[in-house]
Amino acid sequence: MAVKYVFVTGGVVSGLGKGITAASLGRLLKARGYRVTMQKFDPYINVDPGTMNPIQHGEVYVTDDGTETDLDLGHYERFIDECLDWNSNVTTGKIYWSVLQKERRGDYGGGTVQVIPHITNEIKSRFYHGTPDGEDRISIIEVGGTVGDIESQPFLEAIRQFQHEVGRGNAVLIHVTLIPYLKASGELKSKPTQQSVKELQAMGLWPDILVCRSERPIPEELREKIALFCNVPKDHVLQNLDVEYLYEAPLAMEKENLAKVVCGALKLPCPEPDLSEWREMVHRLKSPESEVEIAIVGKYIQLHDAYLSVVESLKHGGIAERASVKIRWADAEEITEENVAERLKGVKGILVPGGFGTRGTEGKIAAIRYARENKIPFLGICLGMQMAIVEYARHVLGLADAHSSELEPRTAHPVIHLMPEQDGVTDIGGTLRLGAYPCVLKEGSLAEKLYNAREISERHRHRYEVNNEYRDSLEEKGMILSGLSPDGRVAEMLELRNHPYFIGTQGHPELKSRPNRAHPLFRGLVHAAAEYQRQEEGFYGQSES
Repeated sequence: MAVKYVFVTGGVVSGLGKGITAASLGRLLKARGYRVTMQKFDPYINVDPGTMNPIQHGEVYVTDDGTETDLDLGHYERFIDECLDWNSNVTTGKIYWSVLQKERRGDYGGGTVQVIPHITNEIKSRFYHGTPDGEDRISIIEVGGTVGDIESQPFLEAIRQFQHEVGRGNAVLIHVTLIPYLKASGELKSKPTQQSVKELQAMGLWPDILVCRSERPIPEELREKIALFCNVPKDHVLQNLDVEYLYEAPLAMEKENLAKVVCGALKLPCPEPDLSEWREMVHRLKSPESEVEIAIVGKYIQLHDAYLSVVESLKHGGIAERASVKIRWADAEEITEENVAERLKGVKGILVPGGFGTRGTEGKIAAIRYARENKIPFLGICLGMQMAIVEYARHVLGLADAHSSELEPRTAHPVIHLMPEQDGVTDIGGTLRLGAYPCVLKEGSLAEKLYNAREISERHRHRYEVNNEYRDSLEEKGMILSGLSPDGRVAEMLELRNHPYFIGTQGHPELKSRPNRAHPLFRGLVHAAAEYQRQEEGFYGQSES
């Protein structure tokens, strides 16, 4: 079969769910026994999203090999349960960077460098790079932005050329578009879809399949109209209705025969899928036996996508524990020692995620102290772990001005300091400690029990670490540094004695959690929160009697 390609574009407006459509297709094809890989092509000129503000762009997702990528790759990995790499996220910035480096080396022999053919050739080369040599795979490639955006035009032209080179039966195009509902007239309107397809056709691209996003079911006569005016078969006009839960999307698209239509367009067999595990996971998601409220204490809460993987990982923990996880968004900038009890009253668990900069750190420290002193289940991730160290140093070790040297360079007690290999680094893009690193867990620790392993690996994205000069003092006062790098130099995880669930990790476990395979730390947090709730209810029940 060699490699087959599926391109996914979007039209009319952004936010239609191209990424979820692509990820759902990946899951459906994998359930049929096909090997699947996925790529995201983003038209922005940034080399990667690593230096972009989370409030503007959402979270930065990190792969095992240390590539900072778009959050859509998180959806891809969670849906197809495959680890992606640097080939999986390509930006305009990367394309131009590569072309300019080649020009400087003289690779073009002194010729004029132009968008066509040099930029488009570079883009096409990345299509090929997305699949390992000699492997039969279906490569699903999403193009960010919308048709008509000037930034997207080189990518669309590259797709046109690529389809011509490999043949339409080897590279099909799915176009995700909008069918709006006008409440005043009570009608679904197809004109935006028609116009979007015409934009594609003007560029020499003819979509093979239309996935129409709509809040109302699309009647047969409207499908026929869309098929006629957009020049696609009627059974290639598929509706994509809103679903209650994100993970229902593959099942909804299976009902629409998305995989069947794609396999037909690629001239591939379409066996019956094995979706039993996925259906069981969705069933557990939709039929919880309890509910727990967990607070996320962060500074980017205006845009929940800034913590997308954290939120999804909590859901995964809930699925595993048959519990619905209700999230309380707590603005770290508004939390103080004086109001923390009021702001976090009633929550059964507290999670402090990663982040950068001084803003909101004192609120995070106050929340961590509240969790520690009141025996509320706690999980600290990256900066969350570092602030747990600062909180413990201040209020248990008695080092009142303890801090991270990143946030307070003049502190007399830098319990968190710059990693030695980061000294002298001036560029901020792509220079953090990035990607998967091993960790050895302490025998008999809670971490070892949760992971059921002594050696683990987590993805990282940080520049600062626990200062080893304070490790002995921390452990003497009851903190357990339960995870260390294999050479024992870097403290990777912490926990507390005499606390039901107090875990900190320098890694980002949210990047490895899957809906059908919850990460142990998130499952553990949800389990501990549910247990805390049961004990609390039992206490109040006894008091009333």
